[in-house]
Amino acid sequence: MAHQLVFLIVVAVLTGISEASKQLSITWNDKTNSFDLTRGRVENYIALADFSNDVNTTGWAYLEISTNPHHDDLDQAYTAGLMEGLLTSDLIKMHAHNTLGDYCNRPYTEYCVRLRDFIETNFAWMQQQIDLHAKTDPYWHQVELFLMQTQGIIDGYKYHQRSRSLLRSLRFKPDLDGLLIFQIAGDLGDLESALQPGGAHHVVGSSSCSALIKLLPGNKDLLVSQDTWEGYETMLRILKKYNLPYHMTQGSQDVVPGAMMSFSSYPGALFSGDDFYVISSGLVSLETTIGNNNASRFKMIKPEGIVLEGIRNMVANRLSASGKQWLDLFSRFNSGTYNNQWMIVDYNKFVPGETNIQDGLLSVLEQIPGMIVSADKTDILRTQTYWSSYNLAYFPEIFNASGGQEQVAKYGDWFSYENTPRAKIFRRDHMKVKDIETMTRMMRYNDYTHDPLSACNCTPPYSAENSIAARCDLNPINGTYPFGALGHRSHGATDMKLTASSMISDLEFIAISGPTFDSLPPFQWSKSDFDKSVKHMGHPDLWSFKPVQHKWKKD
Repeated sequence: MAHQLVFLIVVAVLTGISEASKQLSITWNDKTNSFDLTRGRVENYIALADFSNDVNTTGWAYLEISTNPHHDDLDQAYTAGLMEGLLTSDLIKMHAHNTLGDYCNRPYTEYCVRLRDFIETNFAWMQQQIDLHAKTDPYWHQVELFLMQTQGIIDGYKYHQRSRSLLRSLRFKPDLDGLLIFQIAGDLGDLESALQPGGAHHVVGSSSCSALIKLLPGNKDLLVSQDTWEGYETMLRILKKYNLPYHMTQGSQDVVPGAMMSFSSYPGALFSGDDFYVISSGLVSLETTIGNNNASRFKMIKPEGIVLEGIRNMVANRLSASGKQWLDLFSRFNSGTYNNQWMIVDYNKFVPGETNIQDGLLSVLEQIPGMIVSADKTDILRTQTYWSSYNLAYFPEIFNASGGQEQVAKYGDWFSYENTPRAKIFRRDHMKVKDIETMTRMMRYNDYTHDPLSACNCTPPYSAENSIAARCDLNPINGTYPFGALGHRSHGATDMKLTASSMISDLEFIAISGPTFDSLPPFQWSKSDFDKSVKHMGHPDLWSFKPVQHKWKKD
């Protein structure tokens, strides 16, 4: 079945597919030699999906997709994508309108021609590796399944939007006009720098994410949390759980360690993008972006011999049973794009209340073009009881090779690892974290008009960028700032996610959607000067949502 062209028989269940909550199954029909899509859970499903759109009440939509391990891996992957494309079609359409829908809409610009050539060459190289190695190499089998899932979500979305009849292809075909753009969204910034004459023009100092890993007093728990920092146009969000029991290779009986994972995500994306994952292997993987400010290193980004970052992190998530395995797998085929500091927390190494902290509890990796450095950093948790991350490289080799020293020389300590404002705030305040409530407060912290660590050589003399949860919309439009990140922008911490040892077995985490309002006014589109200039179709107007701990269905 996995190796033939098949049409999807979509029956009347698609009527009312935009309802707020629904459950659908896909099965194989031997009589018609096709897929059937039906409401509810049925016997021998290939894929089963539950979806609810609660964006206006909680700030999140919720999507669960499970596939059946008794079916071929390629069919599992394709139908998982197909379900997501069908069920979240309306959100995908709105998110595309708000964000990347116009990306390369003039495809004959010099950059877009180069980008299309790069993507086509890269995906042709990956397909060559799949053809050569996927039957025996778990890595390339998982790459193949990611591409098949991508084809599924494209087909499901396009069918529901009535843009064409649905026909499953045997191979993934890269198309920047389709949903592929969401699978490479994180890579685009660095591809712009590598492929555009003169490089891309980004906001100086623009940051993306805060993270804190904290041992509570007496080691009674280990808390892991991350804030996404993004443009406010991206705030149409989905919390997802994938239960995709893929096998290590075609024909293998062994299921991947990370068959199940839950994560914060976006419409149309098959990975987190933030990134924040709670995985059935016992791992939690997360990152903050460190970028690259050394223009000469962008020349190392080539279309052959690389796997783009979103694919690599999902392959590592699925195949890894330890932090070291994750580092080793992610380090293969470095793309040099979407350059991050990754933190892998192995809850298999943590026993609440145990004074002996095992090696391998915290693994850290940093990537830039042409270079990856990684290490077990459990020693930092032992000595200072926390690890914080805030968009600056920890490893000196990465910091120096990526132009970190030059940034410090030009702009000052704001660009230094030890003395940037968030480093100082985490260092000062991490001891206040005693439980989940105080950890949440820490990660939503912003008191920029009173906190001396939020001060800057600005007018007024502070910036809402300089805190754990940024609110750049509150910086005065007529203020003066030494570089762009500190100024008035529709940009800030757009969520908070937090998990603990007691939540891991159920793949649960606490999530808050929208910019912080703990000591600040909540963000409201209709009262913002960005209401007319920033697209936000489908968004709630007022962002004042409470924390949620979504309860996933038991498989």
